[in-house]
Amino acid sequence: MSWADGRLCGFDVETTGADPDEARIVSATLVLVGAARPTQEFHLLVDPGVEIPAASTAVHGITTERARAEGRAPTDALVEIVRRLRATWEHGLPVVAFNGSYDFTVLDRELRRHTEDTLEITGPVIDPHIIDRALDRRRGKRTLEETCRHYRVRHDGAHDATQDALAATRLAWRLARHYPAEVGAAPLPRLHEQQKLWSQEWADSLNRYWQSQGQDRSADGSWPVRPHPARRPVPS
Repeated sequence: MSWADGRLCGFDVETTGADPDEARIVSATLVLVGAARPTQEFHLLVDPGVEIPAASTAVHGITTERARAEGRAPTDALVEIVRRLRATWEHGLPVVAFNGSYDFTVLDRELRRHTEDTLEITGPVIDPHIIDRALDRRRGKRTLEETCRHYRVRHDGAHDATQDALAATRLAWRLARHYPAEVGAAPLPRLHEQQKLWSQEWADSLNRYWQSQGQDRSADGSWPVRPHPARRPVPS
């Protein structure tokens, strides 16, 4: 039986911005789906402790006022999120996150900001964004919405943490069927390590292209958590 036929845990966060080193979490969702069992959802609204920019509110709909009135304190929220992720991995289940290097890096930075901890990935992660980018070389956007459309996967609402997490699990299941040898039949630990390689290969290819065009920029292929800025190597 493929891992995709078992229980999957979708994970997604909505934040104050696009930079994972600076963004604050304003909502997080974990959903347990599959294995012919009822879906279980855990959703958490977080008071980030800072103003939520209007541009971010326009994306996910969460205002500063609502977060302050209804949200959990960051430290309490982070402890709960990490506890649930660890419990998922302890039960041998994979955590599915689309473009997970963003979500997990934000979570790591928030832990560093509010606690003395860093994020430890103690089990397998399935990232449909990494898998799709490695195995389908089509041109065009690779957003969650566009990727769902490409694979004919249901997505009930972009930039809603719960709907994004659910869509990611559906994508993971579909990709396991679409690529049975490379994805569906792969043991989870091997697939986790393969995604690390695919992510780095993508970054290396992109960096070679930018260098050939004389562009002074670089992509970080680290996955599923990007190194903290203080620990990143200085480009030569």
